Amino acid sequence: MSTLLATQPSTHFASPEGHTATEPPELRGLRRDGVRLMVATPAGIRHTVFYRLGDQLSAGDVLVVNTSATVPGQLDGNRDGSAVVVHIANRLGDGTRVVELRTAPDASAPVLDGRVGEQIDLPAGGVLELIAPYPELRATTTGADSARDARAAQQIASHSSPNGVGNRLWRGRLTMPRSLSNYLREHARPISYGYLNGSFPISAYQTIFALCPGSAEMPSAGRPFSAELVARLVARGVIFAPITLHTGLSSQDAGEAPQPEWFEVSETTAHLVNSSRARGGRVIAVGTTATRAIESAARPDGVVTAASGWTDLVISPERPVRVVDGLITGWHNPDASHLLLVESVAGAELTQHAYDAAVAEHYLWHEFGDSCLFF
Repeated sequence: MSTLLATQPSTHFASPEGHTATEPPELRGLRRDGVRLMVATPAGIRHTVFYRLGDQLSAGDVLVVNTSATVPGQLDGNRDGSAVVVHIANRLGDGTRVVELRTAPDASAPVLDGRVGEQIDLPAGGVLELIAPYPELRATTTGADSARDARAAQQIASHSSPNGVGNRLWRGRLTMPRSLSNYLREHARPISYGYLNGSFPISAYQTIFALCPGSAEMPSAGRPFSAELVARLVARGVIFAPITLHTGLSSQDAGEAPQPEWFEVSETTAHLVNSSRARGGRVIAVGTTATRAIESAARPDGVVTAASGWTDLVISPERPVRVVDGLITGWHNPDASHLLLVESVAGAELTQHAYDAAVAEHYLWHEFGDSCLFF
């Protein structure tokens, strides 16, 4: 059972089904940093390519980048003789995992008729047991929480499945013949969805900043960076400030809030960001993950402190950004919770203009697609 957003994005646009990047840019004849880049500022919208990013930045600007590495988390499962795709995501405090069942063979849609206690057979003797819907609703709620939970229940009831009411995410217990990390390396593949035209190796799902394994899905805003581009930016005086945030599953339903994710902001990164801001430099987050992490470490006065742990922060008009001045990001689906974050950084009017332009100019969506720099 998933919690709905209290506020919905104001940005609206047609579903970009025909504008999907179905494979990595390298297989489309492009360099990693050769994807298109829109620059959206209050002064207007410009179109360029990602390897020209340095033209938009100044010495002293800080790029906050996510060092989380993607781990394989997609497995083929068997439900009483029927094929299913299983997505394995965040490890929870009690050792269970957040899991999702999706339709075989291409994970194009969620499976909503899972049952508490159900067991799904996995390759090489692995077993997944569904423990409870994730996240579970509180037993008692009042005020806005009660209204939000009622809306969540209504959303779930609106999903049709063979057994009526369904749940998308579960807390699952995995029983494996060996350690889970070794098992996933041997039997799992990167999490992917039905819009891709093939299966790609885990290396296609890593950014050049990837150091700390833990993300269920790639922190894709950082993918267009190449070693050559980073070297040019450093030579220009642009500062890189690393954070770590291990991503969960990105397949949220429309209006569904992002799930809690584990993050870490070091003292060094906090110092880099604070010092740059004090000198008038801009803080540009590379992705919604970097934004969520650095904002989770920000005090109400905008000072960043070292912090780590689980964050359930949702950037929205109710809790706008305190630190971030700009955002490098891919393109998000209609009604996605990420749009609230983009609107918080760029403003609703500029966000709408950018998405209108992206649709009109046939920018490509999803993890192997094109990018936008918002100020």
